[in-house]
Amino acid sequence: MWKPEHRRAATRRGLRYESDLTDAEWALVAPLIRPAKRGGRPRRVDVREVLNAILYVLWTGCQWKALPKDLPPRSTVWDYLDRWDWDGTLTRIHHALYVEVREAAGREASPTAAIIDSQSAKGAQKGGATLDASGYDAGKKVLGRKRHVLTDTFGLLLAVIVHPASVQDRDGAEDLLREARRSFPFIERLIGDAGYQGPKMVAAVARTGAWTLEIVRRCDRHRFVVLPKRWIVERTLAWISRCRRLARDYERHARKAAAFIRLAMIRLMLRRLAASASN
Repeated sequence: MWKPEHRRAATRRGLRYESDLTDAEWALVAPLIRPAKRGGRPRRVDVREVLNAILYVLWTGCQWKALPKDLPPRSTVWDYLDRWDWDGTLTRIHHALYVEVREAAGREASPTAAIIDSQSAKGAQKGGATLDASGYDAGKKVLGRKRHVLTDTFGLLLAVIVHPASVQDRDGAEDLLREARRSFPFIERLIGDAGYQGPKMVAAVARTGAWTLEIVRRCDRHRFVVLPKRWIVERTLAWISRCRRLARDYERHARKAAAFIRLAMIRLMLRRLAASASN
């Protein structure tokens, strides 16, 4: 139940921008960012301000050139985002916070059940050529890219991959399962909707490990019914879509779209951990 103390812990009053990190949130993430390399020119940029700028773009959905002047230059912010994506910093931060959230809830660090689903995001006009292909999802009637996610039973992200919206769910799932298997080796049960049934998906699950595939089908009755476990991953996709940068597909690279999804979950977990610590 949402109580007054929860509201006090979640308030963003006193911050320059609502997307800025609080001191408690920065204390959680700062140790996970590698220091500057030895030798060469000393680092002059404030890394906390860089992360604030990235989160500002994520939350507001603004163009890079529209970053406020009191944040670091857009070229610097973009360079750090690109570097952290390629060197694994974002993945490392996400995984460390994920483990911390799980353990704070009294659960094992690695889950035993996972839920898979996808979301087709309509493509937006880009400020240049799209370097990774988009596609048309005939079922959703969406021209853009598909976000394939795997979550645990808390709704926390385990793995994400972005590909053209024209790729069928069962075809795009194998790479996602392979990525999750490396980071979370104790998963035994995989839950998905009817889009993941069929021999191709069964073969993909078999190649990943000794997982059990459970298909949750929609109710035939013409009324709203909450589907077991499926609502959890749907809620996660709703959490992600609250960030305006993810309301549509604005990225030229599919990899960058996946990075912003990880950042959305990093933002959520930081707030959750900081709020629980203050209580």
